[in-house]
Amino acid sequence: MNLELNKKQFRRLLDLVYIGNWILNSTRGDQRFKDYDEVESLLFGKAALEGMPSLAELYQGEIVPSRAFVEGGIHEAIMEYENNVFFDILAEDLARRDMDDAPIDESNYDELTSRIDAYIAEFEQHGTDNILVDLDTP
Repeated sequence: MNLELNKKQFRRLLDLVYIGNWILNSTRGDQRFKDYDEVESLLFGKAALEGMPSLAELYQGEIVPSRAFVEGGIHEAIMEYENNVFFDILAEDLARRDMDDAPIDESNYDELTSRIDAYIAEFEQHGTDNILVDLDTP
């Protein structure tokens, strides 16, 4: 298979591959999806051939994204995504809890979205500052 990309497109592809592999494998420990690691290694190996040798390095016999690549801002994009997803999931979980985890259908969908929106507004204004856990209650 051949894929024609200009340098900028190839550079963006490296970002996408790294982000995707990070999401799939960063929490898996020794149970990583090796085939995704292999694709990442293959593409970062091509970086040197495309005039971007600083983006890849050899680590324990494998080509991996270089420290310069990893520390170059890609994790800020990942963190922004994680922060947004965290608050969205938390808002929905709290809204469903408030509704006693009732199955959602046409009759209560508007209530769910209203509660989610209220939690999102709270998080946008105060973050998690107003979330408290009562440790005295068993």
